[in-house]
Order: sequence, then C-alpha cells, then structure tokens
Amino acid sequence: MQTKKSSVTLIALVVAMGGFLMGFDASVISGVIKFIEPEFQLSKIELGWAVASLSLSATVAMMFAGPISDKYGRIIVLKYSALLYAFSAILSAVAPTFFILVFARMLAGIGVGISLIIAPMYIAEIAPADKRGKMVSFNQLNIVIGLSAAFFTNYLIVHLAGSDAAWVDTLKIREYNWRWMLGIEFLPAVLYFIFLFFVPQSPRWLIMKGRYNEALDVMKTVGDEEVAEKMVSEIKESILLDSAPKEKISIKELFTPSMKLVMTIGIGIAILQQIVGINCVFFYAPMIFEQSGIGTDASFIQAILVGLINVVFTIVAMSLIDKLGRKPLLVIGVSGIALSMLVLAYSFNAATYTLTDASVAKLPTEIQADQLATLKNKTFETDTEFKAAVAETIGADIATKYESELITASITMNSTLILFCILGFVASFAISLGPVMWVLFSELFPNRIRGVAISFVGFVNSAISFLVQLVFPWELANLGTTLTFLLFGLFAILGLLLIIKLLPETKGKSLEELEAILVK
Repeated sequence: MQTKKSSVTLIALVVAMGGFLMGFDASVISGVIKFIEPEFQLSKIELGWAVASLSLSATVAMMFAGPISDKYGRIIVLKYSALLYAFSAILSAVAPTFFILVFARMLAGIGVGISLIIAPMYIAEIAPADKRGKMVSFNQLNIVIGLSAAFFTNYLIVHLAGSDAAWVDTLKIREYNWRWMLGIEFLPAVLYFIFLFFVPQSPRWLIMKGRYNEALDVMKTVGDEEVAEKMVSEIKESILLDSAPKEKISIKELFTPSMKLVMTIGIGIAILQQIVGINCVFFYAPMIFEQSGIGTDASFIQAILVGLINVVFTIVAMSLIDKLGRKPLLVIGVSGIALSMLVLAYSFNAATYTLTDASVAKLPTEIQADQLATLKNKTFETDTEFKAAVAETIGADIATKYESELITASITMNSTLILFCILGFVASFAISLGPVMWVLFSELFPNRIRGVAISFVGFVNSAISFLVQLVFPWELANLGTTLTFLLFGLFAILGLLLIIKLLPETKGKSLEELEAILVK
C-alpha cells in the first residue's frame, strides 16, 4: 500500500513540473529586460510588451485548455505544453528581432495557460481524496520554486559573464547573456516531456471515453483493487450526472441585484491581487533594485532573495489558511503590502542624485566624462529629473544602456531599507492574496453559477495582470519610482478597506451557509 501511495505522489510531482516551468518562464524575463532594451532600442511600452505578452497568450490558452484536454486527454495536452516551452526557449534564445522574441514569448504563454489549468486538474483527478489538497498544492509550490530558479539562473549567467574562463568565451555567455537566460529553459522542458511518457492517463478522462479497464488499472496505483473498483464506480456515476442536461447559465446572471455583494467582493479581490504590483516585482525585480543604486550584480542577487521569501511564505500560508482563516490572512497580508509600498515610496522620495568627479571617474569608458561636465555636483531630487538630464546630455541610447551604472554613481539613499520593503511586500503577498484568492473564489460563488463566475473573475484578474505588467516600465520612466510605488500602496489601502467592510470569514462554513450570507 505504501508503494502505491508513493507511486501516486511521484506521479503528482512529475505533473507539477508544469508549474515549475510556468514559474520559470514567467520570471526569467526579469533578468532579460536590462539587456534587450538597448539591443533592440525598445520604447518603455515595447519593453512592457516583452514581459506582458506571455500573460496575454496564457489568458487566451486558459479558455481552451480544458475543452481540448477533454477531447484528447490531459497527458497529451501537457506533452504539447512541454514542447511549447522547449521550442519557445530555443526561439527566444536565437530571436533576431523584437517581433520574433515577443512571438516566442507568446508561444510560451500558451504553455503557461495549459499548465495552469491542466496540471492541477490532472493531479486532482488521480490523487486519493485524503491527499488531494496536499498534492494539488504541489503545483502552486512548484510555481514559486520555478520563479526562484529563474532568479538564480539569471544571476548565475550574469556572474559567469564577468568570468575570464575559456569555456565562458567558447559558449559566448558574455556576448549572449540574455539569450542564455532564455535558452536554458530548454533542458527542464525536455525532461518534463520525457517524464510525461511514464505518467498514466487521467482515470476520469479514461472513464469519460468508456475505457473502464484502463481506468481501473490506473486507480489501482492509488489503492487496493476493492478501493479502485469503488472509485471507478463513483466516477462513472458522477460523469453520468455531469452529462445530464443542465440549465445554461448566462454571464448576465452575475450582475443581478442579488449577486451585487458577492460579485463586488470577487471582482475587487481579483483586481486587488494584481493592481498592488506583485508581477511588477517578480518580473522586473532586478530593474527595481537597480533603481536603488546597488548595481547590476547585487540586483540579481537580491532578486534571488525575493524568490526564496516567496517560497517560504507560500508554505507558511498553506499551513495557516485552514487554521487562522481567510480573512485574517488577507487583513494581515494586505496591511503588510500597503505598509511596504508606502515606505518604499517614502524611501525613493528621500533619495537624491548627484554626480561628482570621483563617481564619474568610475563610470564605463563608453560614457565620456567631459559630456557630463554640466551635471557634475548638481543635485536632482527625483529620478525622473536625473534620467531626463542625463539622456539629454549623453544621448538616450547610452543613458538607457548604462542606467544602472549612472544611478549607482549618483544616488544617495538607504538601499537596505528598499530591500527589506520589497521582501516584506513579497512575504505579505505570499501569505495572503497569492494563495487565498483562489480559495475564496471556490467558496464565494453559489453552486449554480460557480463555474461561470470563477471564469469571469479569473479573466478580470488576468487582464489586470497584463495591463500592470505592460505599463510598469512606462510608469517608472514617466511617473518615477516614488509615485509608482505610492499608487500601489494606495490601491492596497483601498483593498484593505474592502476586505474589512465586505468580506465574511469563509473558514468552517458550508457553501450553502455562505450563499445565504452573500446572496441577498
């Protein structure tokens, strides 16, 4: 029996590699943007497209992943997602133009959309009932581990680019650093594709197709023969009920007067999760840290800390969500988010930017010191003023390419406080809005319309994510770091008020009890 339980756990871990690839693919771009902006001479909105395009295609793929997997099978569709990850990695690495790079990222986005829907679906269908919650959570945990792995490999490649080793020159890591960052994903993607050949089809899908003996064989990996036969019988009965004619639910029903409260909460939480800027921190982490003047290498090291904190506090949230409750976690976490962003805004507001003879002498030789003569010993109060003055003096291309070095040479601020604020923000998000939102969505909506409602608020969440990622580089360039982070903090305060005023505690309540409370 122990061997069988170990077998299904191993199967779940293999399938959850899709979550790892999703997390890796989403955050690996954080190390790339510094290098592609000058190479392809991108505008700030184009830079945002390089990041956000993946979310756009992932949102579309999520709409079709379920029905396609119903037709062809969960494992077949996951294999195609693995191939998409692998092909995207290679195409991204060799992309000769910005258009090709975005196209490759959007292919990866399709893989992300498939992984996000199908991997947890498969695990839920094969896991024993008493292990289902834990095994499905493997996917979420693998996502945050993938995020962390991308931060680490990005740093490793940047570090190797500064090495004098002969093999570094042979592999052209220094010359093609960002291409190596994107291309390295090919290895885990191919491994995932190979491992999936050793994973059985979903027993529920096999029963849907009338392949009962195959389904029984798969279920025997979960328990003994008697238990397997009972589970197959229950699945057959459930599928017969699911196939019975049902009342068609219109999206208009989500906006009837009786649904006003529950939809206000659902849409509010969906927007809040993204509008506080979490994906800006994950996908632009080195860029944010560079704004504090710590330099490129240190910014990549600190990005690794972001990933590790995310993993640790996601595990903490998983252990607390059924003990402490949903609302307390959200109140604590969103309060931490607001405080972190407000202190972050204050810290950047207190920064000043001054180029001295000593600091100019340390700049790369491509920046001619005499060009900066008019800026020496002149103090700028905001990053936008400083960047504009530098771009006007030495040219926008050089200013963009060496933005990190110029900020490091001129800024006076508490960079340690910036690090603590970012880590505090990530920890606060990881114990609250990150895991709690999807749990709430499964509990808030009435049974009859739950599927339509979750699809709708999930789409809203993805759309806000795309928009926030798209405009973030433009915000930093035009609004500045202070106002950008202040806006995130203010959005968090508004969300906190919504949670305190409107959200009931859902822990320990049946879905019927919640429906009586929320649907008037």
